[in-house]
Amino acid sequence: MVVLDSSVIVAVLRDEADAATWAAALAQADRVTIAAPTAVEAAIVVGEQRHGDLDELLEACAAEVVAFGADHARAARAAYARFGKGSGSPARLNLGDCFSYALATVSGAPLLFKGDDFTHTDVVVASPAD
Repeated sequence: MVVLDSSVIVAVLRDEADAATWAAALAQADRVTIAAPTAVEAAIVVGEQRHGDLDELLEACAAEVVAFGADHARAARAAYARFGKGSGSPARLNLGDCFSYALATVSGAPLLFKGDDFTHTDVVVASPAD
């Protein structure tokens, strides 16, 4: 199981240079989850005209959209305090990042993301080759 961050969705839907790598990682994952607020964040970032493509991508990898509960909210708050912008951490997580971090840490699953922000946290990292 992996937790999907919006950065991977954006890379795939915008057909960035490494899009095929991320698409393959999603196809190979035995189970994909995404926090409900992360799915909303991804929709906002890719734009309304790409909502259908977003839905197709989530369906293709059988992504389970997970409701964001009280445990997730506490984990996201703690993540922002420790790793958020203004905390002094090199991670400099934004609000959306904290949603993905929370689902990954509460579920104990590795996080699939693009970039290096989460490497400065204590989250378990899912590499594209996993």
